[in-house]
Amino acid sequence: MSGLNQILTLIEREVKMEWRQKYAINGLLLYVGATVFICYLSFHLQSGAINIPTWNALFWIILLFAGINAVAKSFLQESEGRNLYWYQLTSPEYIIIAKGIYNTFLLLLLGIVCLGFYSMVIGNPIEHYGVFLTTLFLGLCGFSFTLTMVSGIAAKANNSGTLMAILSFPVIIPVLLMALKLSKGALLGVGWEASAPHLLTLLAINVIVGAMSVILFPYLWRS
Repeated sequence: MSGLNQILTLIEREVKMEWRQKYAINGLLLYVGATVFICYLSFHLQSGAINIPTWNALFWIILLFAGINAVAKSFLQESEGRNLYWYQLTSPEYIIIAKGIYNTFLLLLLGIVCLGFYSMVIGNPIEHYGVFLTTLFLGLCGFSFTLTMVSGIAAKANNSGTLMAILSFPVIIPVLLMALKLSKGALLGVGWEASAPHLLTLLAINVIVGAMSVILFPYLWRS
């Protein structure tokens, strides 16, 4: 079986596992909806609009914590016997790529749902949708591969849930800061020309994170 077919098979396996555990994705959607509604109540938005920096910060905070909860189970739900089984069937590079791609699609789904509900409940001050949606895509890709690798590291520890939360924040800060800067510009109407250098920087960070995951994960997998 070729590498591409193995990756597609592994992605299909992730989808089937998610479908069998519908409570996981439903819980994430409930988390996003409840958090947005709490923000609505906390800021008493019935009587006025929220300012742009606060709108932007709250949006990415919701996505960050939803992303951590969504990706944390990538390796934490895998048993040692199942890991040994996949170790004999395929290479670790294909496993980390497949999990990263699947988690990217999962986070993009959460991101779209969050943006729609967030805009409906709190308001939508976006001036440049192209830059904002591109930033959302690149930011969630960075979240996905970063958190997937951290999940693999945390799964090797006894207190894996706590370690996942502790390791995630320092590693994800570069992606988060760049996404915050770009999305704030999109909210203020900054166009492609001014945003292009920062978008390329965010893309470069994603490439570096993805490459490091593929290079380093085999050493973690064999331990």
